[in-house]
Amino acid sequence: MSEAVGRASGKVILFGEHAVVYGVPAIAVGIDRGAHATARPAALGAASTLELGGRTFEARACGEPDLGLALHALLAATGISPTVHVQARADLPPGGGLGCSAALGVAIGRAVCHITGQDDEAAQARASAWEGVFHGNPSGVDTAAAALGGCLRYVRGEGIARVSPARDLWLAIGQTGVPSSTRAMVEGVARIRNRQPGTFEQTLTAFRTLVDNARLAIESGDAKAVGQLMDLSQMLLSGWMLSTEGVETLCRAARDAGALGAKLTGAGGGGCIVALADDAVDGEAAAARIVAAYKAVGFDGFVARVSRRGGTDDGAGSERAS
Repeated sequence: MSEAVGRASGKVILFGEHAVVYGVPAIAVGIDRGAHATARPAALGAASTLELGGRTFEARACGEPDLGLALHALLAATGISPTVHVQARADLPPGGGLGCSAALGVAIGRAVCHITGQDDEAAQARASAWEGVFHGNPSGVDTAAAALGGCLRYVRGEGIARVSPARDLWLAIGQTGVPSSTRAMVEGVARIRNRQPGTFEQTLTAFRTLVDNARLAIESGDAKAVGQLMDLSQMLLSGWMLSTEGVETLCRAARDAGALGAKLTGAGGGGCIVALADDAVDGEAAAARIVAAYKAVGFDGFVARVSRRGGTDDGAGSERAS
């Protein structure tokens, strides 16, 4: 019996989370932690199933949003609905703002599409259906970053464009340990928009300018400017009530440890932060010092590198395993 493998990257949004839902560009990067999946045709007469985290979920067409419903949506998304057994794992904290569900969706979609003979565009369509179960109205940036890796500029409805960093970006990811609900945070921002439409539009304009300047700074290698823009972004996101005490504690610890800038990443309301390390001497060592500072105040974290050459160190894609 043939078996196919799919892989995908985790992601960090450097700039533009939440604003991207309203047409503002976002800059995201694929990181060298992600998800892995294997798929094989199910036995005759069996249902499609997913093994993840020590549990098995059976695909089903209705009910509460969970992995069984998401698996059904993924399998039905392109008009070719195979019956498969999938085993998957993720090296990312769920609800951490690092694109765990998108990475799983892309990895599973790739493994399934290898069996059905479909291309990576179909795999991303399957992953988008999977994401819709969990997040309702996702922007699509998580799926794009999971599939493509590297540094990307994303505009909803227009697609993605590569951003070419002039230097490697060394990031220190800090984990609050508090899961974040993308759906709940997106709905909260929508309520702010409904209550204060004028102020909200002004904030969107600020985000647009910030993202445009951030792209220029990344492509010119101005790490100090990138960090300053990250700090400004954190201020704007806090104004949308997306920050928490844990997020603020981690950001302060990062800056005190020499980070050029720090902010929440993803939905907010918990999850993770991202800090940019100063790579003037040794970016990896600088990022490791920031992670040590997280641990000193009771949190966890890890180092991630975004290569100026594009993509991630471990790559992503699909292949036939046997």
